[in-house]
Amino acid sequence: MSERGANAAGSLELRDVKRVFKQARSKLEVLHDASFTVRAGEMVALVGPSGSGKSTLLHIAGLLEKPDGGEVLVDGEACTKLSDGARTALRRRAIGFVYQYHHLLPEFSALENVVLPQMIAGVSKTKAREKAAGLLDSVGLTPRASHRPARLSGGEQQRAAIARGLANDPSILLADEPTGNLDPDTADGVFAQLTGLVRNGSLAALIATHNMDLARRMDRVLRLEHGHIVEG
Repeated sequence: MSERGANAAGSLELRDVKRVFKQARSKLEVLHDASFTVRAGEMVALVGPSGSGKSTLLHIAGLLEKPDGGEVLVDGEACTKLSDGARTALRRRAIGFVYQYHHLLPEFSALENVVLPQMIAGVSKTKAREKAAGLLDSVGLTPRASHRPARLSGGEQQRAAIARGLANDPSILLADEPTGNLDPDTADGVFAQLTGLVRNGSLAALIATHNMDLARRMDRVLRLEHGHIVEG
């Protein structure tokens, strides 16, 4: 039986997570007893200098890497001891990702980029296209749905990436510098749309950013300092 946390639905919790990288004969402890919880409907900023381990923490939270110690709970389910197959299935079901570099597939249209993760999860093509169209409409991209990424602006590409990240109705959204490549005005617009989608969908959102103005507009700020999580 998996360990379950209280008020588990739509939650991400890290308990005393450690991550150590070996460098020749030395060890670099990137994360040391990192602990926090993000709840449904909450937007939490993750800040820290370059190289502090933000991306590593997001990879562990998103079940892309295993920690060297501690536990990750997704919707209350303890994940560290799950098999690779079970971790993949849980990640596809519960976690959406948005990256700084949108990683849209260049040979597919914006609509097809949002359809594909649904079909991988077993949704029929007809239902996937219907839902993809609705998600693109929610981020203002209906007129651009048939365009490939090369024909979209930077802001449009990132909005398409947000739609793709929400394609499988995740309960948790992880974003790594989602506005990092955008000019200030475009970044504000993308962030506003992201905020609306998180609030309306009651997602637990953890967003890594260097933009302290955006960070202060979220519910809480977690600072990564020397491998430790400091709130505020």
